[in-house]
This record gives sequence, structure tokens and C-alpha cells, in this order.
Amino acid sequence: MSSSESVRRAPDVPSTLRWAGRIIAVEGVIGLIVAVIYVVREAAGHHEAAISGYGSAVWFAVIGGAVLAGGVALTRGRRWGRAIGMMAQILLLPVAYALLTASGLPLLGAPVGIAALAVLALLFAPASLSWLNADSLPPDAR
Repeated sequence: MSSSESVRRAPDVPSTLRWAGRIIAVEGVIGLIVAVIYVVREAAGHHEAAISGYGSAVWFAVIGGAVLAGGVALTRGRRWGRAIGMMAQILLLPVAYALLTASGLPLLGAPVGIAALAVLALLFAPASLSWLNADSLPPDAR
């Protein structure tokens, strides 16, 4: 048996994780877009008394970039992307609730909540958990 045959091939990433990764990546891109919007607004002279536009932009850029990286990693079969994606969804659930109730923006809150719940369902789907627990994954997937 050659050395290439002795290496076990990792099972293909299930579609549940690929879809979760794609949605998580889109959420990351949205975070980066919000960062750009904050910079443009601040540069155009729109100043808020309670927040810093540039500071908020940095926060959204860092968080959005991390979420984007996690989504891309999960789509490519890297297990570490799941943790970032899961935390993002858990943090989005109270945001969705606040948008639905306190802020009076149900047309924004409902899709955020539905997307967060859908991604959590995909991340905990039996196919996803089975793949994540597989011992045959290469070390770089862990």
C-alpha cells in the first residue's frame, strides 16, 4: 500500500454545513458593509452624540471580518468556523428580539431571527454533527 493510499480521505462536507457557512459568510459581509456605512457617514459630517462612527466602524469591521472568515472556513470544511458561526447566531437572537419588540422594526427583526435559527438548525443537524465528530478528518480540518 502506498503512502497516499494509507491516508484516509476526509468525508465530504455535508450540505448542511456548507449552507450554514454560506449564510454565516453573508452575515459577515453585511457587517463589513455596515462598517463602511459608518465610515462614510462620519466622514460626511454626520456625528452622533452617544457613539463614535469610526469606533463603531472598527467594531463592525473586526466582528464582520471574523464572522466572514468563520463562514468561509466552514464552507471549506474547517471545523473551527462552526464556533464563530454559532456564537454569531446566539448573539443575533437577542438583536432580532429587540428589533421585533423594542425598536418597532419587525420587518428587519423577523428575517434576522429566522436566519439565526435556521443557521443554528443547520449547525446542529445530524449530518453536520456526524461530520464534525468524524475521526477520519485531516488535521487541518480540525
